[in-house]
Amino acid sequence: MARIEIESDVTGTVWKIEVKEGVSVSEGDTLIILESMKMEIPVLASDDGKVVEVMVEEEEPVSEGQIVVVLEA
Repeated sequence: MARIEIESDVTGTVWKIEVKEGVSVSEGDTLIILESMKMEIPVLASDDGKVVEVMVEEEEPVSEGQIVVVLEA
């Protein structure tokens, strides 16, 4: 099985986590919603897989390029 690390595209704050560990997701599904500069920015699954780890918590600041979710494909 392949490990897929999903990264934040922007620096911001975790507004809402849409998935839990163990849940299956499809490519394009929203995993997390970030808030940056008063905008809501979704972090999407880049592939089909199963969520094995959510690396952040709601209201936590994140940096561009930071791994926020790990999938197993």
